[in-house]
Amino acid sequence: MGYDAGVGEENPVVVDEPSESTCRFGPVTVRYDERVLTPRSWTLTQSSWAAELAAAAPPGPLLELCAGAGHIGLAAAVLADRDLVQVEADGVAAGYARVNATAAGWGERVEVREQRLQVAVRPDERFPVVLADPPYLPTAEIARWPEDPVTAIDGGADGLALVHACLDVAGVHLAPGGWLLLQVAGPAQADAVGAACAGRADGLRVVDRRVIDDARAVVAIRAGASGAIGPR
Repeated sequence: MGYDAGVGEENPVVVDEPSESTCRFGPVTVRYDERVLTPRSWTLTQSSWAAELAAAAPPGPLLELCAGAGHIGLAAAVLADRDLVQVEADGVAAGYARVNATAAGWGERVEVREQRLQVAVRPDERFPVVLADPPYLPTAEIARWPEDPVTAIDGGADGLALVHACLDVAGVHLAPGGWLLLQVAGPAQADAVGAACAGRADGLRVVDRRVIDDARAVVAIRAGASGAIGPR
């Protein structure tokens, strides 16, 4: 807790400082506070899957979009022994992503870009594996999660606004034969993403999914995939 007092003020204003927490997330220890989304243990599924795919993927760094405190992409990079580029527009979250990479001994191998998705990746950059962790809750539902920062969970009217933005980035920047692993709000939203991909000119298609429960899942997407799966 700190104080914010102007010159001549008799009653200084007490300012609550964020309380920092730590948790173990797979191979890394994560620091964060209430201004960023609290790490969820289930999302290690995405990290582990990315590492599995990276083992057989072309060379090059991993890319993480909507990285938050950076734990999901960082765990994937450590497990896969790959360099990592992380994109996060929020300054607090991006700061934690840098801190966490350094604490894991990965500071020289992680580049955190504090920018919006649409401008963060250079036109010539290609990545063999992309992880995307966008806000995916419909705006009407975010009140159910008052402890979470709004910008970390609000996915627009249908929950897919930032999902589409991530698809747009991946559609341009996936290396040939590359993979996009995308967090979604369960199998119903996975179906919606599959339907959205079916109409895309860049050939992105959902080819697999790992469902945690009705509200949480990860989908695997490739460009020009012939084995795309439909709703199930």
